[in-house]
Amino acid sequence: MILLKSTGIVRKVDELGRIVLPIELRRTLDIAERDALEIFVSEDTIMLKKYQPACVFCDSSKGIISYKGKNICANCINTLADRT
Repeated sequence: MILLKSTGIVRKVDELGRIVLPIELRRTLDIAERDALEIFVSEDTIMLKKYQPACVFCDSSKGIISYKGKNICANCINTLADRT
């Protein structure tokens, strides 16, 4: 279970369905222009998280290498190499 903390910031959705994340939050969470955000939904809650590509095998986000459109971590690459 994830506990969410209110920031007290309220933003309206514009006519195109957009909201603006305040600069203070973007700086705090290290979100830059063009960064990808992943969207999660649970009942009546929407959560945004900075997207981190993850390994297709172990779900790790460290040492990711893209191979033929798939994300694979260095540990899984080594494990696969050892099997050959």
